[in-house]
Amino acid sequence: MTQAGPAILVTGGSSGLGAAVVTAVTKSGGRPFVIDRQAPADGVPWVECDLADTRAAEAATRQVIEDAGGLHGVVTAAGLDVPGRLEDVPGDVWERIVAVDLFATAAVIRAAVPALRQTHGTVVTVASTLGVKAVSDATAYCAAKFGVVGFTRALAAELAGDVGVTLIVPGGMRTKFFDDRDAQYKPGPDAVLNDPANVAATIMFALSQPAGCAVREMVVCAETETSYP
Repeated sequence: MTQAGPAILVTGGSSGLGAAVVTAVTKSGGRPFVIDRQAPADGVPWVECDLADTRAAEAATRQVIEDAGGLHGVVTAAGLDVPGRLEDVPGDVWERIVAVDLFATAAVIRAAVPALRQTHGTVVTVASTLGVKAVSDATAYCAAKFGVVGFTRALAAELAGDVGVTLIVPGGMRTKFFDDRDAQYKPGPDAVLNDPANVAATIMFALSQPAGCAVREMVVCAETETSYP
């Protein structure tokens, strides 16, 4: 990261992994900007947006770029899941998961690319171990995260030489991600989950690479993660 305070856009930056990334960016001397439905930590500039509305996500991204005076990095940390069998998850809920986890990822990056080209910035997308390993009762989440993997790999080829692109594949983390689930879909009392700060540190490593050097893909999870490999 440069000493000039690089501007880093973080989607979903008000909680969970996104909030951990905001903290890490700030500690590194960067300037985090958040797009989310809820306000981030006090003092962090943000634009309110429902990322499921992809045109609104594009507009919010352009607003951040204007507010920041440019852009050096994007981290697409926003995500959600509602587990359940395909026939039991309402269609609008299923499609919202894909919209936030996949379509908004593409929409935000689409709007950010022109600014990132100017700084030779870096895109970091956040997939999941369930983007490389499918499980039952997670058709929407797996579809979206498998999509993020494919999207990011294609984007890396497309932007090679102009914008850095890194795919992060995290395992389960100790966040509120699991709080609203039915009991059967919550991690058990003995589940070993990673600290989101550890994943944020991995993301900062990707963002810190100099122009011409790209970390293409990283898997980061608790050492005893059961969903990988």
